[in-house]
Amino acid sequence: MDEVAGTLLKPEQSLAYGLGRSYGDVCLNDRGHLVDMSGLDRIICFDADAGRIHCESGVSFANLLNVIVPRGWFVPVTPGTKFITVGGAIANDVHGKNHHGAGTFGCHVEAIELLRSDGQVIRCSRQQNNDLFSATIGGLGLTGLILSAEFRLRRISSALIEVESIPFRGLSDFLALAKESDHAGFEYTVAWADCQARTPRGIFFRGNHAGESVREEPVAARRGAKVLFPLPGFVLNPWTIRCLNGAYFWTQALRRGITRVHLDSFFYPLDSVERWNFLYGKRGFLQYQCVVPEQNAIALEHILRRTAECHEGSFLSVIKLFGSQRSPALLSFPRPGITLALDFPFSGETTLRLFKTFDRIVLECGGALYPAKDARMGPDVFRASYPGMDRFCRHLDPKLSSSFWRRVSPS
Repeated sequence: MDEVAGTLLKPEQSLAYGLGRSYGDVCLNDRGHLVDMSGLDRIICFDADAGRIHCESGVSFANLLNVIVPRGWFVPVTPGTKFITVGGAIANDVHGKNHHGAGTFGCHVEAIELLRSDGQVIRCSRQQNNDLFSATIGGLGLTGLILSAEFRLRRISSALIEVESIPFRGLSDFLALAKESDHAGFEYTVAWADCQARTPRGIFFRGNHAGESVREEPVAARRGAKVLFPLPGFVLNPWTIRCLNGAYFWTQALRRGITRVHLDSFFYPLDSVERWNFLYGKRGFLQYQCVVPEQNAIALEHILRRTAECHEGSFLSVIKLFGSQRSPALLSFPRPGITLALDFPFSGETTLRLFKTFDRIVLECGGALYPAKDARMGPDVFRASYPGMDRFCRHLDPKLSSSFWRRVSPS
């Protein structure tokens, strides 16, 4: 704790660092210090009857699940990896497959303990220091160092998920499935899209927690394959991606129906492949994640069509319908509409030009980009995406900054 506080006294600007799972540079600080928060990893209080937990910000979701799942609880919202910290989940106001019903992680946070660079430790909640509370959730770590948080959990009776997979063709088909699933009470919904197909197609997944008794066993971090080194750049090319997409679509389509899987497999499939990012080669990949209003879904059709035409290729492509529940965060990415996430092997200027084309499409229809997955948007795109930016800037800590913030901030 003293070491964390002492970092803020250094002349250079600092930034809290958790497990570094953001795809862009919101967790990087190329001109200052990174404050390693992994030492703040204690669970302070766990009320297993009421489903409330108070823990330090460096606790990972993986370790948290080891404690709460055997006792019949699950995190209220989770992204696609459990190798993130509670502080990172708050700073990025993460969302998951249940956004249409549960909103973001920030919707379930009750209080935050925040260390400011002037030495103050401030308790923030909806009742105390509410403005700072709203700025800190989704605040990208720029309002202070999150020391601990209190939040609500979700009751479960099983570590299994009942999943149904349904093939679809076109965004209208996807939207019909999403709304039908919502009305039918499916807690989790998400879709994989084949962006190389002439007509967008994909697999829609919907699921609920199974109603069986929870076994008294930890939810271990299940590691499967390991990519030992970055693959040569030619391995992932338009032809191989088209083949992979086609094989995945027909494999899942033939398996159509309901299956039971462990929650690890459902929520965290990529966690089973260590260093999966090496599949993209030495130059890595960029992800483009946006959200557009539902009435402007045609914008996503333009993006998908442009992706197929340019032969850049995207295998990991995800579509999700966001719900209407509002987060308390000033800079929260999820909002009512449809979100699309596309992963592209980085091809230099070719990829960057393609993304700028996407930017114009998204902003013209009132959409937004996701900071946690971004590595290249400029100040104009960020401001257009987040109209609450001016209110947020009032709560910035002068000793905190990041590579991302210096790239998108107006000054």
